[in-house]
Amino acid sequence: MERGEALSLDAIHPAAHPFVVAFLHHQFPRRPIAIVTAGVKTQENFHQDLATWMAVLSGEHRPLYFPSWDILPHETKLPHADVISERLETLVALSNRTEGERAEVIVSNIVALMQKTFPRGAIAERTRTIKRGEQINPLDLVEWLEDQGYEPEAQVNHKGEIALRGGILDIFPPTSPWPVRVEFFGDEIDSIREFDPNTQISKEPTDSITIPPAGELGILKKLVASDPSTRLATLLDHLPSDALIVLSEPDAIDQSAADYTAQVTAGDAFFMAWDQLRDEFRKRNLTVITLNDSATNSTGTELPSLSPDDETPLPISESVLELTSLDAFRPISDRAAELQIAEAQRREFFAQLHRWLRQGYAVHVFCNTDGERQRFLEVWAEIVGQAPSPALASAGGGARRTATAEGGCPTTHLGTLSRGFIDEQSKLVVVTDAEIFGRYKVQRPRRLKSPHAAASRSALDIDFTEFEEGDYVVHVQYGIGRFLGLQIFDQGAGRKPTERSKRTTGQECLAIEYAASDPEQPAPKLYVPVSEAHLVSKYVGAGKARPQLNTLGGARWAKTKAQAEHAVRDLAAEMLRIQAARESQAGFSFAQDNTWQREFEGSFVYEETPDQMRAIIEAKRDMETPKPMDRLICGDVGYGKTEVAIRTAFKAVMGGKQVAILVPTT
Repeated sequence: MERGEALSLDAIHPAAHPFVVAFLHHQFPRRPIAIVTAGVKTQENFHQDLATWMAVLSGEHRPLYFPSWDILPHETKLPHADVISERLETLVALSNRTEGERAEVIVSNIVALMQKTFPRGAIAERTRTIKRGEQINPLDLVEWLEDQGYEPEAQVNHKGEIALRGGILDIFPPTSPWPVRVEFFGDEIDSIREFDPNTQISKEPTDSITIPPAGELGILKKLVASDPSTRLATLLDHLPSDALIVLSEPDAIDQSAADYTAQVTAGDAFFMAWDQLRDEFRKRNLTVITLNDSATNSTGTELPSLSPDDETPLPISESVLELTSLDAFRPISDRAAELQIAEAQRREFFAQLHRWLRQGYAVHVFCNTDGERQRFLEVWAEIVGQAPSPALASAGGGARRTATAEGGCPTTHLGTLSRGFIDEQSKLVVVTDAEIFGRYKVQRPRRLKSPHAAASRSALDIDFTEFEEGDYVVHVQYGIGRFLGLQIFDQGAGRKPTERSKRTTGQECLAIEYAASDPEQPAPKLYVPVSEAHLVSKYVGAGKARPQLNTLGGARWAKTKAQAEHAVRDLAAEMLRIQAARESQAGFSFAQDNTWQREFEGSFVYEETPDQMRAIIEAKRDMETPKPMDRLICGDVGYGKTEVAIRTAFKAVMGGKQVAILVPTT
């Protein structure tokens, strides 16, 4: 590896690939590592497992995630904001890297590696730092932000958005976990604060903020259109010469590269072929490590490929390192086995764990939650008949094999891994919840795990398929109107007078017709941009009578809202009175989760979203209090809401209560 050779590891199970990369980072902390996977799903699983291993081995921060565009470069639309944010976060981290600090670990896929991006140094040129007390015109700053790909919106919800309201400018940089609120006093920056986009509550103030670009493909297209000779770069150009390139399953990578190449148009300026990238590996003298799960690697002898004028083969080293799966000891199928068979298989596997411990193996068990870890220890004590030591049961990554063997119990960790593996030579066994409970955990897509994903969807993602021309809709400010469909309008390209003449198309608006204040005049229309569509909802009224349309600027809608406010206050007062009476009475207090509850909940195969898990915890907490509980769990028909309801229902049944669950039959 230090000589820049190609190292081929051909007996590594895919579940152990992240472990090998984490070990490489532990051995070479000053050398950046770029991992290339075949697809998006494998990239997400690799990133998740690698984050767990890095935390265990080194206690380090999470690895970087470099995704591919979710569109083809020749399409008219732009990639998703989360995709651009993660790509730019990686490029910014590489551009800000200084000598001597621990290097970055980047998880990418072959398509992202083949897609070109900013040249090296362009990120620094498009990055700006603003400080408190600095003199700057807010409109000039907004214009510069728009040039860097920031989108003006009425309210900031996603990364890469800005919102200007008077002397307040909200900015959501792609590399920041929170948006930033910049307050101006004239042309002077008076304060800079982070804030929560959901509650709009400000956080701690800061003296400065670094603003990187928020766009990528759109800016690159403008650069190429203005100067066709512009030289773009790939992720390789942002890596130093001592970087390590890890190819996970090279056969699958070759197939994915061929599939993507077939979709790209000829002469695409944002595409670099896989053969060219392999030539770059050789020219840059990069160390290439292939991880494969076959005895012979059909593509290993071809990596990196040689240019036509170079006949000198690059030396390839082969290692005898073997990290195999646990399928021979714990077979797992897609269908759940019968209860008696599943229990017998689990007892046999726990007996095998005990045999490994007696033979001096280091057995490490990874559980997703503390409840799973507690359930594992209970099952271990029940099957093996040996109570674990509390100190060893909660040991971290620094626990040694001798201590584990003497304790008679595997070392447990809190972390998410896809599958386990075994290394016979070093006597290492890694076990996950899949082997313990005999089931796979279906991981949710990466975007659904975003902390602002649910709030952003509920606020901005409107299902326009529910609207048909002629339907009655309600605008929060103007009242009831008639929906006329979606229309596209031209929009200005900038704020400067010289830019106002430049127009671009693509601004979609909802056309809503209102009643005319003068019968002789045509009915006025209100055009609501799609970015503000969350202000419009479908009209829902009692009976089949057609509602009367409101007039723009009329007083009838304001009077209707005032009456509704009074009715809501009366209802709230009645609810407070009822709640006060209930608080004075004693309710049924359910016991805390027992063994059967945890066993039952362990049978769910889907990963919960943060909102679902919070609802589960809060519902259980209410059930365990001695006060009467009022909680309604509802939503669209989906797995998440059903799981929350079934978990709380099972807890109630275990407490001796009757439960009714209403399930739609459609």
